[in-house]
Amino acid sequence: MAIGGMVIQNVYFFLWAIVVLTNLIAALVIVFYERRSPQVAAAWILLLVFLPVVGFIVYIFFGRHLYGKYKYGKKLEADKEFEKFSFRQLASLGKKDLKTVPEEMFEPTITLLLNQDQAIYTGNNEIEVYIRGEDKFKAMKEAIQNAKKHIHMEYYIIRNDALGKEIMDLLAEKAASGVKVRLLFDAVGVHKVPSSFYKKVKKNGGDVQIAFPLLVPFINTRINYRNHRKILVVDGEVGFIGGFNIGAEYLGKGPLGYWRDTHLKICGGGVAGLQRRFILDWNYAAKEKRIKDDTTYYSDKIITPREGKAVQIASSGPDTPGAAIYSGFLSLIGHAKKSIYIQTPYFIPDQSIFEALRVACLSGIDVRIIIPNKPDHPFVYWASYSYLGDLIRLGAKGYTYEHGFIHSKTAVFDGEATTIGTANWDIRSFKLNFETNAFIYDKEFGEQMNRIILKELETDCEQVTVEKYNNRSLVVRIKEGFCRLISPLL
Repeated sequence: MAIGGMVIQNVYFFLWAIVVLTNLIAALVIVFYERRSPQVAAAWILLLVFLPVVGFIVYIFFGRHLYGKYKYGKKLEADKEFEKFSFRQLASLGKKDLKTVPEEMFEPTITLLLNQDQAIYTGNNEIEVYIRGEDKFKAMKEAIQNAKKHIHMEYYIIRNDALGKEIMDLLAEKAASGVKVRLLFDAVGVHKVPSSFYKKVKKNGGDVQIAFPLLVPFINTRINYRNHRKILVVDGEVGFIGGFNIGAEYLGKGPLGYWRDTHLKICGGGVAGLQRRFILDWNYAAKEKRIKDDTTYYSDKIITPREGKAVQIASSGPDTPGAAIYSGFLSLIGHAKKSIYIQTPYFIPDQSIFEALRVACLSGIDVRIIIPNKPDHPFVYWASYSYLGDLIRLGAKGYTYEHGFIHSKTAVFDGEATTIGTANWDIRSFKLNFETNAFIYDKEFGEQMNRIILKELETDCEQVTVEKYNNRSLVVRIKEGFCRLISPLL
């Protein structure tokens, strides 16, 4: 018995030594090779030290930033090679349509996005906004039905349900009629969708590609670095961008109830930016089916001179040299003079974004932030609530959306500049996921979005006052404290 006990003790010691050693190696990689921000690095090291086994498992799923830099750095190089050809055309589109910037205050933001992401500025756009799934999917289906040349669709999630099947049937029908159909989905977003789901589209001549496939089917060890973009381009003339994925839950038929989101339909020069992003992402995923000559995919109609709304399409992620969307957010916060209204399902700002909003609050700017009351990710929700609490103590107005779940990624600055797209106000969207946003410089549109938001604050939201926040229970405080600590990892 004594010998058996010693053997078990030695095995236990050996296993524990392996755990300590692997965690030490992971910590060294985080600090010296991955070069993460001090905030993120500290969170990872605390997790590895105090929960060594759990911490290492979480790191395998959520960490490995060095791997991402290597893998997606290759995509960045491939994108640059392709853009030797495409950027010349896009730049000429922008020059033909470039009009006077609506407000001098936005010139720095426009220049910033041009420099960081080659986000061409066009001023001839017609824009429709959708906040209900029924309206968005109706417009989307109409655009697909009217396609004459090609359909380019890039989505994070598509569900194997009635709506998803309806969209697939429409695409298969268009492919059979001779329209070139290309579909690009993220591996995590469609990991529950069987390959037979796309069979009819492929059979009729359409192409389907999966972005960043899983190493082992149904098991994802790379939760970071997901293609979170939601883009549809039809004939190079009509483009869609926003927060809605494709599935019945986005019609309010899921466990979270009514689904409040924001999506745009763009006709004009801004479509070129969406087309450019799709082609770059498609070429990385499609390999031998890459688009080698993009000149036929930009319609002459998008450069037709006309009065319209000014738009830039900016993307960010491991495949872009700079965090353009994040930088755009910071720039617009810094230039705001009157108001900043933010809708986001996940509000986990890093130090720079938080500091910019803090300064805005203390400067007397009307800062209003709306987050869900029905969390789809509890850890993220309690971390968001803690950051919201900090800002309302500084003068911001915080709200929880009570009429279902709000998934909208919208921000309006002074009622004149608006950004709508796929990026949340959290570290994952800022630094890890592949995102695309439209930046719109138009007073009429900004005021329209402000009216929508302010109306919902009265009818569908509950204000989180300083008094209410200070009186939260001990259990809530503990949840906030823990989730805030690990928030850089969420």
